[in-house]
Amino acid sequence: MRVQEILRSASLTLQQAGCDAPRLDAELLLAKTLECDRAWLIAHADEDVPSSVQKTYALLVERRRQREPLAYITGEKEFWSRPFFVTPDVLIPRPETEHLIEAILERFPDTKKDVRFCDIGTGSGCIAVTLACEYSRVQVIATDISHAALHIAHKNAERHGVTSRIEFRQGDMFAALRKQDGPFDAIISNPPYVGQDEMHALEAELSFEPRHALTDETDGLRHLQTLVDQAPVWLKEDGVLVVETGLCGLPSPSPSMSLRNSIHDLSGQLRGGIYAIKER
Repeated sequence: MRVQEILRSASLTLQQAGCDAPRLDAELLLAKTLECDRAWLIAHADEDVPSSVQKTYALLVERRRQREPLAYITGEKEFWSRPFFVTPDVLIPRPETEHLIEAILERFPDTKKDVRFCDIGTGSGCIAVTLACEYSRVQVIATDISHAALHIAHKNAERHGVTSRIEFRQGDMFAALRKQDGPFDAIISNPPYVGQDEMHALEAELSFEPRHALTDETDGLRHLQTLVDQAPVWLKEDGVLVVETGLCGLPSPSPSMSLRNSIHDLSGQLRGGIYAIKER
């Protein structure tokens, strides 16, 4: 079979399985199998594909037909125009989380200034690593309850050459921090914020992702509220807490913290919030 024939067949299979972008998925999987890029596939559409390659490709297509996320099959996902390693031990980085990076860059526009950030629940490390890449003199402490997730995050830090500017810690939320770690200019977090009653309606691909990183098994606000309540202890007087959220909304301000701004995407959907310490 030729490249174009294989792609046509795989695209139809993935379309029937309900995949959102069957043609793109088919091309990316074949590019991975052949260790080439999509441009090569277009340029060599009439080239015959060896049977051994076809068998390997068929296995990958079957995984995608079962709605396993493409990123887990290929082993990586792009975030902020950089590739990140991903496995089923971590959430797949999503465009929505890039709004947190935008908020930090707007709040701290001088990327050559000494700053200290903390990434709570780092997962793949996409937030911590991106900030370490963007800020040349930053020090980041990135925490996660999962040892397996921290292993992936450290691999991503190595991949982008920023291990000297990130310290990874294992622990639940702020429990991973030590007194001497603070104060921070900003705390950033993409915590589990999917409510338990929302889980049944999620797309099939999300069933492959770590459940503990998606939902707090309550209303989605439990971890967000903890962040707002405990962040003031770890922030500078002019520091900020930047959090991602979803349908659950934003947690209530605490006695010490006020909501400075809410973050919305281009369609107007709520994506996060920026909290600051109240003036004394």
